[in-house]
Amino acid sequence: MSRKNSSVNLKNGFKDHKDLSSIFLNFKNKLDSLKKKKYLVAVSGGPDSLALVALTKAYTFCKKTKFYYLLVDHNIRKNSSQEAEKVKNLLKKEYLNLKILLNKKKITKNIQAEARNVRYNILTSFCKKNNIKVILTAHNLEDQVETFLIRLSRGSGLKGLSAMKSQTKINNQVSLFRPLLDTQKQFLVKISKIIFGEYFIDPSNKDQKYLRTKVRNLKKPLEKSGIKYEKIFKSIQNLSQSKKTLDAYLSNIFKEFIKMSNSEILINFKKYKDLNTDIKIALINHSIKQLKSNYYDLRSKKVENLISNLDKKDFKNSTLGGCIFFKKGEYLCLKLEKR
Repeated sequence: MSRKNSSVNLKNGFKDHKDLSSIFLNFKNKLDSLKKKKYLVAVSGGPDSLALVALTKAYTFCKKTKFYYLLVDHNIRKNSSQEAEKVKNLLKKEYLNLKILLNKKKITKNIQAEARNVRYNILTSFCKKNNIKVILTAHNLEDQVETFLIRLSRGSGLKGLSAMKSQTKINNQVSLFRPLLDTQKQFLVKISKIIFGEYFIDPSNKDQKYLRTKVRNLKKPLEKSGIKYEKIFKSIQNLSQSKKTLDAYLSNIFKEFIKMSNSEILINFKKYKDLNTDIKIALINHSIKQLKSNYYDLRSKKVENLISNLDKKDFKNSTLGGCIFFKKGEYLCLKLEKR
């Protein structure tokens, strides 16, 4: 597509493409609600992230907003640096500047998870230096359903099956925002083709050694049998709403049980003992989060082991999630472990 047509599509919010116009309006409404003046956009060069780039540029024609574009080159694949430069050139054609940061940490084990952690650390560090509060990522409807199916296969409960939140705090300063979670990938591919003409696919996305790849390949046979991803996504939304309702209820309960004393959390142990196991698990995870802002809920089994130990008469102390638990009079106490 010519540069002129590309520019027209972005300036008019894709009004000449009815299906894409509604996606842009949905995107615009979400960013409007955040009311931020600047964002960091995580770019990979795939169709999803390039569509996100296009949507952010279209947004600048509506609102005066500064977007920074950053690609992390993990230096795992032989041609990754050349590919990163090609992505940079694609954005340059739209008069956008892509910053490429090279990961210098060697990744050898649990590659996908470790690469994600490294990437978020680099993105967060960039945000702190540039006083940016929100990182935008291009997670879409298919990503959300894949996450749900993976967690379903692992026996996750309500929290896990609620899958990814639209907004997640990475730390006290920076949030991760996923404005495309309810958008189907086919539309993002269409946007990428219209605006950039091409995109790049990470070969690891097709590697069968990764569970997510195996789950991704289930889409066609599932939909062929009548199991539609849009319906699964609706179930995820319902589960997420149920979790919000439960969280609001638990928040009121926790106020009765928990108090802070200096750098310690104090839990009324007599009241704690009367709770059922599920609420005990939620209470313990909630308590740890009061001390550790970057804490992610641990799997139920680990928390259940702690609960079992707490019920023993000879219990003295135990550690979980970087915190130490111990008894103090009528209270169960926890504080951060000393490093």
